[in-house]
Amino acid sequence: MSNAHSRGRKDPVLVDLALQGGGSHGAFAWGVLDRLLEEPWLKIEGVSGTSAGAMNAALLADGFAAGGAEGARKALDVYWRTVSEAARFSPFQRGPIDRLLGRWSLDHSPMFVFMDIMSRLYSPYDLNPGGSNALTPVLEKTIDFDRLRDSPIKVFITATNVRTGRPRIFRNADLTPEVLLASACLPTLFQAVEIDGEIYWDGGYSGNPTIAPLVNELVSDDTILIPVNPIERPGTPKTAHDILNRLNEVSFNAVLIKELKMMALLRKIANPGDGEGAQWARMRVHIVRNPIMAELGASSKLNAEWEFVSMLREEGRKAGEQFLKEHSNDIGKKSTLDIDQLLAEVQ
Repeated sequence: MSNAHSRGRKDPVLVDLALQGGGSHGAFAWGVLDRLLEEPWLKIEGVSGTSAGAMNAALLADGFAAGGAEGARKALDVYWRTVSEAARFSPFQRGPIDRLLGRWSLDHSPMFVFMDIMSRLYSPYDLNPGGSNALTPVLEKTIDFDRLRDSPIKVFITATNVRTGRPRIFRNADLTPEVLLASACLPTLFQAVEIDGEIYWDGGYSGNPTIAPLVNELVSDDTILIPVNPIERPGTPKTAHDILNRLNEVSFNAVLIKELKMMALLRKIANPGDGEGAQWARMRVHIVRNPIMAELGASSKLNAEWEFVSMLREEGRKAGEQFLKEHSNDIGKKSTLDIDQLLAEVQ
């Protein structure tokens, strides 16, 4: 389905996607993807994802392998509906005050407050000795991993090696439910995930998401970044909860910003011809803005009720629509995110 923004555009453009993670806030990226997949001229070659972005990346690639762009849209829709349905039985529900005031946070949810306190005293190995994860049956139900391994869309999933502190990039042939769970493994909530004798935590600590393989391993020169964590948040965090929330946002964005700075530097020194490093000189970066995320607190990342998830999806579609309205004619021609400015900000 094409609209006025791409009407008259006949030449397809090869792009790749970079998807941040952030719990149920990943439904915002779902909305963006749903809108972008309506554009037949956007040809997605690959996607890098971390945490919830890893789920979205795997779903997109698996669904595309099953039925093209419409198959990808359907796969994402089925997953998020399944997650929301499972969340109906979750102990993490909005409290009466939050519901009354129309807030999406769980800050006044008795179970969330209790678990927040307990997580500072006890580890997941104490509270969940069996290591169960409610997402395991959801992933097994919604993703065909054999089909995903053969998808025409290349997938790069980041998880953090606990022993070394370094990122590991998992590709299509490596993907299993455990890999996706590892990429989304917050160590205060879940036991580390063991893969090939190594243990892993959330990929956000080492790459949220990782950009380098999109540049090094794909033909596409256009990367569309769909962030979930706000880079800027106005005001001074003063409560203990707000301070921890902002610390997490800063740390989860720091790796991405550092990688973009490195890319800006490499692009300046690389030869734009066909020699070594040419792909860095040719790269173009675009970003889908997400102003609503600065209005949401950290606890809402655990709120997966359908009303919230579908609101985020609609906000994501609006953001995708605005992005296409402003930049559809630039994709394939020039960057719309000035990563060189990041170098100028380095003191």
